[in-house]
Amino acid sequence: MFAVAGAGESHGPAVTTLVLGCPPGLYLRTSAIQHYLDRRRPGSNRHGTPRHEDDTVVLLSGLYQEDHAALTAGASITVEAGQERSVSAGYAEGYTTGEPIAALVLSTAKKSADYAQFVGSTGAVRPGHTDLVKYQKSQGFVDPRGGGRSSYRSTISDVIGGSVARLYLAELFGTVILSSICQVGELRARQRLADRLADLTPAGGKIEAAALADLESTLAAAEIHTLDAEFARAAGELIKRTRIEGDSIGAAVEVVAVNPPALAGDPLYQSLKMRLMGALGGLHAAQGVEIGAGFAAVERRGSENNDPIRTSGYQSNRHGGLLGGISTGMPIEVRVGFKPTATIVKPQLSVRKDLTEIDFQLAKGRHDPCVGVRAGVTLESRLAIELMNAVLMHAASQVNPAHFALFGQPERPA
Repeated sequence: MFAVAGAGESHGPAVTTLVLGCPPGLYLRTSAIQHYLDRRRPGSNRHGTPRHEDDTVVLLSGLYQEDHAALTAGASITVEAGQERSVSAGYAEGYTTGEPIAALVLSTAKKSADYAQFVGSTGAVRPGHTDLVKYQKSQGFVDPRGGGRSSYRSTISDVIGGSVARLYLAELFGTVILSSICQVGELRARQRLADRLADLTPAGGKIEAAALADLESTLAAAEIHTLDAEFARAAGELIKRTRIEGDSIGAAVEVVAVNPPALAGDPLYQSLKMRLMGALGGLHAAQGVEIGAGFAAVERRGSENNDPIRTSGYQSNRHGGLLGGISTGMPIEVRVGFKPTATIVKPQLSVRKDLTEIDFQLAKGRHDPCVGVRAGVTLESRLAIELMNAVLMHAASQVNPAHFALFGQPERPA
């Protein structure tokens, strides 16, 4: 009921996005979406890829307000074909109309020549990358530049759609979605986001907005996106050493929806737990997903793992905000583990696409030594999308005849 569709390759002209199913009446500012895109974009963190993109978003549909000057004060698009030149202004802010929201982000920092060694049937295959499987799956008709759709650049659509979802959830329920890097290689953060939130959450209650704002400020100010400043410095040094060595390193990221609505999701096939594990675990380079206590629950007895319940609500949150695939109103807590970036400078054993064995050596490229550095905002976005969808599905099961009246109140059947 709430869906996001994206198109565009890493080195293509642009990434386009359609956000479907946002209800009418949300006041949406392009600047709010841009804030989250700026966290995602290449060059936003010195421990990520050196590639720099402005990633300015242009909204093309789905908004309206009567002040047309304010509505159309967004970034403009220019199209030139021969001697013809057309310019159109994008939307800056307005109310969602319930129609599809379309967005465009141009790709302007391409160095496609860096990928010449991967082109054609004799192109090299990067170990750990999608080069071989995508070449064979597409019968050779594949765009190898930057990984094509397998590039992290495709997550622009996740962030745009997730921005709309999280703004809607924040307005209706006060939901705030946060993430924190909790592990890089063997280094583990001592301060965990889930633990900090447990200290702030009154039994069965909501966390105050001021406390959440303080958490967001702390995360934004860190060298890498984490609550633990000491861990951030050590992890930053580890990532730097790994880059110098021509290698890459893995990471784990916590993502939490604070003050989520209860009763979203269903058992089995529309389980919110299932959809979150698929959406977050399906992100590029993700290798594992845990919810709540995760694998630590394996070592416990039921008497140790069950969360006590009083009339005020759940007294702890080892279940991670989900029971039977349905949200309980407690923070939804997920941890995602990412493998080391596949594209590295160190020599490796590999093949060409025709399966000739080679000693692989990367010729050129600009890559993240640790994909977890920029993954947090995409995980937040995917969580927001799935929670928004579950909320709308729950609302659809609560049908009120009064919502179907064009003139006056409809009569209920006798």
